[in-house]
Amino acid sequence: MSRPAILIRKWVIFTHRWMGVGFCLLFLVWFTSGIVMIYCRFPRVEAEDRLSRSAALDPARIQIEPDRAQAAVPASGAPSQIRLNLLDGRPVYRFAFGRRVGLVFADTGRRLDSVPQEMALRIAAAWTGFPAASVSFQGLIARDDQWTVYSSVRPYGPFWKYSWPNGEETYVSRSNGEVVQDTTRGSRVGAYFGAIPHWLYFVWLRSNASLWTQLIIWLSGAGTVMSILGLIAGIWMYSPSKRYRFTHGKSSIPYSGQKRWHMVLGLIFGVVTCTWVFSGLLSMGPFSWLSDPDRPNLERAFRGDRPGVAGFAGKHPREAIAEAASALKVKELVFASFGGATFYIARETPQKSRIIPMRSDPEEALEIGRILEVVKRAVSPAAIIETRLVKEYELYYLDRQGRLPLPALYVQLNDAARSAYYIDPKTGRVVQSYGLRSRWNRWLYHGVHSMDLPLLYARRPAWDILVIALLLGGTALCITSLLMAWKVIRRKLIGQGELPELQFRKGVAP
Repeated sequence: MSRPAILIRKWVIFTHRWMGVGFCLLFLVWFTSGIVMIYCRFPRVEAEDRLSRSAALDPARIQIEPDRAQAAVPASGAPSQIRLNLLDGRPVYRFAFGRRVGLVFADTGRRLDSVPQEMALRIAAAWTGFPAASVSFQGLIARDDQWTVYSSVRPYGPFWKYSWPNGEETYVSRSNGEVVQDTTRGSRVGAYFGAIPHWLYFVWLRSNASLWTQLIIWLSGAGTVMSILGLIAGIWMYSPSKRYRFTHGKSSIPYSGQKRWHMVLGLIFGVVTCTWVFSGLLSMGPFSWLSDPDRPNLERAFRGDRPGVAGFAGKHPREAIAEAASALKVKELVFASFGGATFYIARETPQKSRIIPMRSDPEEALEIGRILEVVKRAVSPAAIIETRLVKEYELYYLDRQGRLPLPALYVQLNDAARSAYYIDPKTGRVVQSYGLRSRWNRWLYHGVHSMDLPLLYARRPAWDILVIALLLGGTALCITSLLMAWKVIRRKLIGQGELPELQFRKGVAP
């Protein structure tokens, strides 16, 4: 081997070794917490939770028209969203202006600027089912804590926090009166061993979104480089002809002890380690080449200009609820629009709903032909080349929790990005979309990181067995790294100098 090749190999091994000293513990945490995350996610309140714990709306109590309610909210411009549901057992209009919410009771027309502590206690007690007398009040949480730093919770602070005898902790937003976070002892323990170390979701770090994002990107990027160097070193050192001589015979691997185990495990699980770390990097969206900025914005075309409450004058919310009452218990009324027409969406659960048009009878979903006409106008001069009704999850439309709606309308365009959309006919909204670039992201991130692969995705426990086996292999690899790193550090601390360098003379095992 030429001297430059020897120097390059020495540099690769030296760099991998010292990067491994710095990253071995972090990688071990990532692999072990990944196993926990298969079964324990970060606690969060979903729409299903909120609706399942809500009582049905009583149309007789809705005395205030939407336009009168909106007039009570001091804001300029039309709201981005309007909902009618219950707050403390009373019907309330919720006018969203970005992250700011205006609350107006539908029985009296009184505006509620902030939710007082006594009301928040009643809301939390109704949510948990415990009597209010059994609560332990934790105060008004105005700063981030471990369970409110989550991106879907944080904007609705400050929060009234309550603890209950069974260990459950409930956070009620002072601004909108909804339970926006609820944790149990089990979900908190699962998060401490799963999502929090895996995402580096420590309060002091996650509170600074920019710092957290950059740290994840740089750590994942450096970890990917370290893994690639390890693979190169392992492949470079491996000898199919068993040229390395030991006292007990010949070997393909020039090491013994922990180094030997590390190289063996690296050759087996190194590719998985590298791809998992790199796909974790992709979760932060650092590369513009994996996005499709020029795809038609169907969501904007579907919604059009914000109609406010003027478009709903044709039917009072009382009538809409009464019309849907034969099909479901209406717990929430969403003010929606599609292609210039306004309608209500009456919901009992996210999956169980009805569309209530202004001048016709309730519908289970929008007509497919009507959706396609709006799509055609919105994407011109591009054209639709394929449409179909998706009744089961498929390669680009997956959800292990079953929250993505089915059936969904699939629409494929002939534009440069080969844009594809999955549209929910029950709401008239785009729930998933892809272009040429983002299809790569689906495979490089979801496919590799979560093993969302054909023939495996919906087959459990086969998926569990494979993923856990790979994670355990990565864990074992990290343990050998940790043991070797400790030896390196101990030698430095006790002053024994550098570890002996590898001898690259052919046929000699160092």
